[in-house]
Amino acid sequence: MRRLGVVGHSGYDKLPDVLATLQRLAPVLGFSLSYETGLERLAGAGQLPMDVSALDVILSLGGDGTLLRAARVVEQHAVPVLGINLGHLGFLTCCPVESLESALHRFAAGDYVVERRMALDTRVRDASGLETAWRALNDVVLHKGGFARVVTMLVQADGETVAHYAADGIVIATPTGSTAYNLSAGGPVVVPTLETILVTPVSAHSLALRPLVLPPTSEITVRVEDGPDELLVTVDGQVGTTFARGDTLVTRRSAQTVPIVRFPEVSFFATMREKLHWGGLLERDERRQC
Repeated sequence: MRRLGVVGHSGYDKLPDVLATLQRLAPVLGFSLSYETGLERLAGAGQLPMDVSALDVILSLGGDGTLLRAARVVEQHAVPVLGINLGHLGFLTCCPVESLESALHRFAAGDYVVERRMALDTRVRDASGLETAWRALNDVVLHKGGFARVVTMLVQADGETVAHYAADGIVIATPTGSTAYNLSAGGPVVVPTLETILVTPVSAHSLALRPLVLPPTSEITVRVEDGPDELLVTVDGQVGTTFARGDTLVTRRSAQTVPIVRFPEVSFFATMREKLHWGGLLERDERRQC
């Protein structure tokens, strides 16, 4: 009996039907189901609450944001995450909702691989020495709120000054997060199974400031020298804190990896072509002719 925890985004209309399909297939495939707080009510009376420490896999029902939240739920236990996309992009998920039954059958049969993705440990230390810490699968972003002012930052790697950045913010990303905010900010796309740290300025006020690829062993330190009195640090676009002048942001590779369930035939480049339309007009024209 495999213990499967379920995390889902209630904003998707398809979620109740997906939960019903899960309950129908679970006894056939040898799954015992449990649900995150709030989801057991949607799944029906008598459902078990989720004990993260006892799970064999966690099923994420939603989009990339739901998968990132699922990874955070199980981060202390390294439980594999199987993502089913109920939305549009779903870049991190392993398959669309239409393939749910097939995906569950394949998982039960052991026809899958687990990719251990690099994560980042980041902490904000204030002037008094108090620290707040998080783990990021995608990225850590230091950015301004609604203020139309440039932020001047001192960025260091392993204690050595990289540069003084004048920008709207900075993205520190994993290879998995290279196709998220990092990509929108002009950073490089990196194959997600590699280990490296990406540092990308947001709307840099100098053409000389370019995205930077650092070794995975680097420790990145960011301090604000000038700008709005209050900034924000956002982790995976979901959690974070305010950031004031005098605070320090420190980010390095986590000792923990995040295990993501994938199916062997779904390659990174195939996903890039499908989700981000790599290949441009020529490839789209070829698809129309088929």
